[in-house]
Order: sequence, then C-alpha cells, then structure tokens
Amino acid sequence: MNNRNLTLLTDLYELTMMQGYFERGENETVVFDVFFRSNPNKSGYSIAAGLEQVIDYIKGLNFTYDDVAYLRSLKIFSDDFLHYLSGFHFSGDIYAIPEGTVVFPKEPLLKVVAPIMEAQLIETAILNIVNHQSLIATKAARVVYAASGDGVMEFGLRRAQGPDAGLYGARAAMIGGCIGTSNVLAGEMFDVPVKGTHAHSWIMSFPDEYTAFKTYANLYPNACTLLVDTYDTIKSGVPNAIKVFTEMRESGIELTNYGIRLDSGDLAYLSKKARKMLDAAGFEDAVISASNDLDELLIHDLKVQGAKITSWGVGTNLITSKDCPSFGGVYKLAAIKQPDGTFQSKIKLSENTEKITNPGNKTIYRIYDKETGKMRADLICFVDETFDENEDLLLFDPLATWKKTKLAGGTYTIREILYPVFINGECVYESPSVMEIAEYCRQEKETLWDETKRLFNPHRVYVDLSQKLYDEKQRLLNQMSVG
Repeated sequence: MNNRNLTLLTDLYELTMMQGYFERGENETVVFDVFFRSNPNKSGYSIAAGLEQVIDYIKGLNFTYDDVAYLRSLKIFSDDFLHYLSGFHFSGDIYAIPEGTVVFPKEPLLKVVAPIMEAQLIETAILNIVNHQSLIATKAARVVYAASGDGVMEFGLRRAQGPDAGLYGARAAMIGGCIGTSNVLAGEMFDVPVKGTHAHSWIMSFPDEYTAFKTYANLYPNACTLLVDTYDTIKSGVPNAIKVFTEMRESGIELTNYGIRLDSGDLAYLSKKARKMLDAAGFEDAVISASNDLDELLIHDLKVQGAKITSWGVGTNLITSKDCPSFGGVYKLAAIKQPDGTFQSKIKLSENTEKITNPGNKTIYRIYDKETGKMRADLICFVDETFDENEDLLLFDPLATWKKTKLAGGTYTIREILYPVFINGECVYESPSVMEIAEYCRQEKETLWDETKRLFNPHRVYVDLSQKLYDEKQRLLNQMSVG
C-alpha cells in the first residue's frame, strides 16, 4: 500500500480548476493554509500528525501514462493540459508544524507556497492525510491522559475503516502516547512495539481453561497475560491463572511481564476482586489489563471507581475516534504573490465569524512562561515580523479584542513552530522516527497547563494575532463590507 502512486488521490474539481488556470495562462504563486476550526472530542488541544506521509506523497507526485490515459477518457481535459500533466512535478515550498506538536484551532498546521495549479492539486490528499492522523493522535492523547500513567495499547485494526485507516491510525496512536499496537504490519512499517495476548477461541479450543492457560504459559513464559473471562472470571478464570502462575514460580521461572486480561463484565468490580485474589496468592506485581469498548471517558470513570486496572487495550473507540469521526481541517487561499515579490492578502468572509480566515503569508510563534516553561499562547503573524523577548508583548483575543494580556519583557520565551519542509520542490526536512515523534509529543504535552489537559471543560489556550496582522484583517473586512 505504501508504494501506490497517489497522484490521482484528489477531487475532480482540483483538476478542472487546474485546467481553467492553464487555459487562462494563470499560474501565479499563492499561499494556502491548512488549519482546523475546533478541537475534536471537545478537547483543549490537538496533536499534529501525518507530515511524513505528506512528504512521501509530494515526493511521489507524477502523472503516469495510465493516469493521463484515464483522464483523457473522461473527455473533459484538453490535449495541451494533459501534456502539461505528463511532465508535472511539484516546484513550490511547504512549511509545517512538526508531527507530535500540540496545536490549536485557526493556526496553520501546514502552509503551501507554490504556483496555483500545483497548490490546487495537492489540497485533497494533504487534507486526507493530516485530518485522519491528527484526529487519531488527538484521541490517543486523551485516552492516555485518562489512563494516568498506565500503559495504553492500540487494539483497533479489525474495527478500522480499511487497511489504511488501521495502519496510519496505529501510527498516529503511537504518536499520541500509546505504548504499543496489536497491528503487526504497523510494527514493521513504523518500527513501533507490537503487543497482544490471546483470544477466547484459544481457551475454547482446549478441553478446559487450565490446560489452555498452561499451554500458553509454556509457550510464552516471559509474556504471559491470560484472558480470564471466557467462562467465569472470579470462579474459574482468575483461580486457574493463579494456579498456572504458582506452578511457573515453583518450577523456577522468573515471573516478569505477566498478568491477566479482562474483556467483559463490570471491569471495576472484577478488577478489584481479581487484585485481592492475586495479592493473596503472592502475585502483587501481576498486571491486570482490560479491554472491551474502552475510551477516555470510561477509563476516567473506572479510575474514579477505584478499578485496579494497570494496562488498557483500546480498540474501536480509538482507531475510529468514534465520538468525533472527523478532524475538520480545511485548506484556504491566504495570499497571492505580486510581481514585486510582495504578497497580496486574501480573506474569506462568512456570516459565521468562525469561518472568516486569517489573511496573508504567515508564521506562528509559541509563547511560554519563562519560569514554568508552560505554554501561554500562540501568536500568528506575518513572516517578516520579529519579536524581542526582552520587550513587553501585548496579546489580545482577535474576536473579543478587549481581552488583553501584557507579558513583561524577560518573563516569557518565544519560538517559531512552522518549519520549512520543501523549498523549490526539494525536501529539506528529515522526519524523525515514530517513537522519536512520540517522545517529542510527550514533552509537548508537558508544556500544557493541567487545566488545558482535563477531559471536561478544558481551559482554552489562546491563539492571537499580531497587531499588524489584526490591522490587515480589519482593513480587508472593512474593504469588503464597503464593496
């Protein structure tokens, strides 16, 4: 799947617009922003993901002979335009926020600066890739937060919407904080840990539960997690698991990485009963893992109820982000390059104020409290603006402008978070490994205040506009309203 040519992974109107620009002889350089309007799952933040696959897609852009033949068969494209496509390659610039970065609504996750025909073509695939992985990474971050330090394993392949969603969803889940996946192909492709136990069918294929457990323990003495709810968790499953663990210990096997898994019933009640039974038998370090349609809200409730679960297998609700199945990223024109090299700002209006875009060729600065290292705000500004950490910085809400905060010089630090990825069509960015991205994401989440990470009614991190950008936006709004 990773060797497919995805050049035609686009909406038809991207190609018809390209032909329109081609026929008119218009191919000026433009700026498009990829951003989203609200955090999924009512979260206080999101996690950027998918950049490596965007890079692979851009590198592989190439209309093959078969692609051109197919487009010719549609009988809506001219021979001259198809000839242009046969020699197509991406020649523009792309800037992006690195994968694993904590991100917020309205700020560009990715910026394309390219001839308009090239920028138009790549819209659909970029959104497809970034929207999906950012959604799953964000969901995973919430699940991991609810688990409060316990390990979370991604178990969703069989419920994902197809192989691609299963593979790249597993990748995104690892970025968001999962410690492993059941998806073996994802393990091979992305060099991430693979984990798993056994199914109820393993137990049922033996004459009795004890024999099934004993056989499994003999096969995997150093990774022995036994599924105890096939028949009766408390009366049968846990006692048989304890019997097998006792025999292993008595035979001299050092018990490491062992325990039980619960996959049904009242997980809070069963885990507390099982913990008492395991502890009484001398297996205080045995892990109790759980699965069964878990999500961050159920895990939170089980924690509140005192469940003794220390490892969580999360499948359907994670790999599909079931309660919020779409990220909602969009791709909007922000500026057009003029003959003198400057950029003319463009703005999209809407009766819904949340849909009004931020104009111009922009970048993003992240502002931290110098004493704590915690995030204060993000500041969107024009690319040519600079800021001095020793000077006072005024932040204000671009919608409720009376909400202002002045950061005294010397009390904050600032860093640009939009990085060059392609320059003049050449990739200048090397993607870290998935596990390196996951560690970076963990560090990123540490910069959030606890109030922003909470599952319910999280505190909002403000994304502000520089004074210069705000003034330009107001100028365009006033100009459009007069017209």
